[in-house]
Amino acid sequence: MLHNPIIKSLLLIVMLAVSISAAGFTVVIDPGHGGKDAGALGNFTNEKSVNLGVALQLGRLLKKGMPDAKAIFTRDKDVFVTLQGRADIANKSKGDLFISIHANSVPKNSPRRNSVSGASVYTLGLERSATNLEIAKRENAVIMLEKDYSTTYKGFDPNSTESYIMFEMFQSSHLDRSIKFASAVQKELVSTAGRKNNGVRQAPFYVLVRTAMPSVLVELDFICNPTQEKFMASEDGQKKLAMSIYNAINRYRGITDNATLFPHEDHSSKDTSSVKTAENKTRLEKSTTVVDNTLYYRIQFLTSTKTLKGSDQRLKGLKPIDSYREDGIVKYTYGNTSSLTEAKRQLSEIKKLFPQAFIIKWRNGKRIK
Repeated sequence: MLHNPIIKSLLLIVMLAVSISAAGFTVVIDPGHGGKDAGALGNFTNEKSVNLGVALQLGRLLKKGMPDAKAIFTRDKDVFVTLQGRADIANKSKGDLFISIHANSVPKNSPRRNSVSGASVYTLGLERSATNLEIAKRENAVIMLEKDYSTTYKGFDPNSTESYIMFEMFQSSHLDRSIKFASAVQKELVSTAGRKNNGVRQAPFYVLVRTAMPSVLVELDFICNPTQEKFMASEDGQKKLAMSIYNAINRYRGITDNATLFPHEDHSSKDTSSVKTAENKTRLEKSTTVVDNTLYYRIQFLTSTKTLKGSDQRLKGLKPIDSYREDGIVKYTYGNTSSLTEAKRQLSEIKKLFPQAFIIKWRNGKRIK
């Protein structure tokens, strides 16, 4: 199988991911579509214009409010950039975060075309629901606008379900952080931009597979809905959408610096006395129970937006397994040992089934970082 050119190419991406330095902070902003590729169409505007407008607003916010961060655009004007070209720009910049900005839509014959609404944020993953896969196919199909795309993409067919099976072997090594950032963006799109919450999802978007950094694809809302189109096309709407992503970057940076999940929130004006009293009471109650402070190691090997049955083929027959929920995502683990040596041995075995698996730390019934 290693002779397959797609797999060889993906292996290079994995190797590049490992080599990228953590120095500095670079945000790669990817306004989807552009030039001859208009993307989804609304009644009076198109997706490529909305994506670019929000991306440029985000760039201004980063320049003004986060001077230590560097913004790299895959395009900053109405030009066509290939999917591979976008990934190349991101990887060459050694970005710390890749954000692909899009607007959603449904077919013209859909009875929900004028009423469907809501924002979703996607990460790479194994959740191949019919809806998510169709959205990925639609976004990936842009490669067919390129000359000799079959050579450039080494046999990858965006309309073939089989082409996506190999992507399962190469989930991003940054998946955990991608999910954390995606969750932060989703929360902000709801609270700051007032979007309906369609949740964090997983799908095999080409740009997420090929970028060697934490990566998400944002579907801002449905451009086919006249009300949402008007909002996304307006300057005020684009500012709110950009602010949502900007706030999420602040949250994400707090996470990566081992700070709280939402470090930018101001609680100084709130009365916390009752909260402290409740916390003290809880501590006293806990002090009467037996606490196991032993550090354990588990192998995290899979994530899903919903709980999977033990017979689900995505679990590949692995037993026994456990799971925990974090940031709205169900995360599956194997093993529970206090020996790091044993955990590493288990990891080498699990990687034969799940190459993206990694070791996590566990204490008192919860993951620690």
